[in-house]
Amino acid sequence: MYRINKLLKQDRRLFHTGDLAVLWGITNRNTLYTTIRRYCHQGILHPIFKGLYATLPLDQLDPLELGVAVIHSYCYVTTETVLATAGIISQATYAFTFAAPLSKHCTVGPHTYRYRRLQPKYLYNSTGIEMRRGIATASTERAVADLLYFSPRYHLDMAANIDWDRVQAIKMEVGYS
Repeated sequence: MYRINKLLKQDRRLFHTGDLAVLWGITNRNTLYTTIRRYCHQGILHPIFKGLYATLPLDQLDPLELGVAVIHSYCYVTTETVLATAGIISQATYAFTFAAPLSKHCTVGPHTYRYRRLQPKYLYNSTGIEMRRGIATASTERAVADLLYFSPRYHLDMAANIDWDRVQAIKMEVGYS
């Protein structure tokens, strides 16, 4: 019962296997996997995929929070996801897009994620990155700068709504130019 209480008192809802080992103070891998298996069977933990578990069912999780947990590394929401939300692009976006230290494309339940590899000198530069609901998210101008870095000929539907001076300033600060 004490492990369940520790788990459910956390602010987070997504845990990797290593997180659970630290939270519960378990060093024996067999004990850890047995405990996880039992809690999954009881419905306390929900397996998302190998090594990632949630205290809520998949359909109740925030898709962006899940996207951050999937990569298990620093990343931030950018490019098409931010620009579609801001109304800069009107094309349908089928994947949540992130900048991350490695390239990856995956689907978890109904959500598709695309991680674009960004060099560490650009990735860890916080210019134009804001925290929204606990998730690092690019501002509209940073998302434009990122998108033009990845795809210089990308068509932006509402280019008139972009502060191009700010985009240029971000590109210079980050080092894209």
